[in-house]
Amino acid sequence: MKIFKKTDGESNVINGLPRHIAIILDGNGRWAQKKGMPRTAGHSYGAENFRTISKYCKEIGIKYLTVYAFSTENWKRPKAEVDAIMNLLEKYLLEAIEKMENDRIKLKFLGDMSVLSPKLQKMISEVEEISSRYDGVQANICLNYGSRDEIVKAAIRYAEDYKATGKALNEEEFSRYLYSCDIPDPDLVIRPSGEYRLSNFLMWQSAYSELYFTEVLWPDFTPEELDKALESYSHRKRLYGGLRK
Repeated sequence: MKIFKKTDGESNVINGLPRHIAIILDGNGRWAQKKGMPRTAGHSYGAENFRTISKYCKEIGIKYLTVYAFSTENWKRPKAEVDAIMNLLEKYLLEAIEKMENDRIKLKFLGDMSVLSPKLQKMISEVEEISSRYDGVQANICLNYGSRDEIVKAAIRYAEDYKATGKALNEEEFSRYLYSCDIPDPDLVIRPSGEYRLSNFLMWQSAYSELYFTEVLWPDFTPEELDKALESYSHRKRLYGGLRK
């Protein structure tokens, strides 16, 4: 049963709904192996589940969904698996271009795209441009992303600007140099698959995020499972360093 209903504007906070959810898409390979399938098949099911969860977030009024799809460390995986993921990404982007007018979900990619093939880079730019006019949920896909790498790159860009302008640095100013510069920090970070760590995901942005872990593998993470995470979140009191009353 769906426990949250779509609301308008900021009123979703009153109903216990976070504005921004971030999810580590973990467990695709293990899910496939448990079913006697190749690991690459799990990534295909995981990609389809991302579309399902994105639509559900739009339906209930979540404003931002950020997912960890491929990290800077994932290049260490077997070449066949990496190639399969890149081919799957290309397939997903082609389908996204075809279905975007129907889904009307704004897509944005966070990470270092420079190492991707020129074809993929072009497709990513096209998808971002087409979806930029859509309202509702914004789905951010972290691709070739690592939080430490993001912070280092942000520090380098700041140092270059400081050398030229001498502008002072504070937390708010530094955040403008991150990939997520125009996106609010996540209220809730979810990790399926039974692992209990952030794995270099949004470490700056998630400083005060609520965390939710589940044993469910990502391809089995249904809207009902998301409801469980949202229900848990709705009972928490965010203090931001203050005292509990």
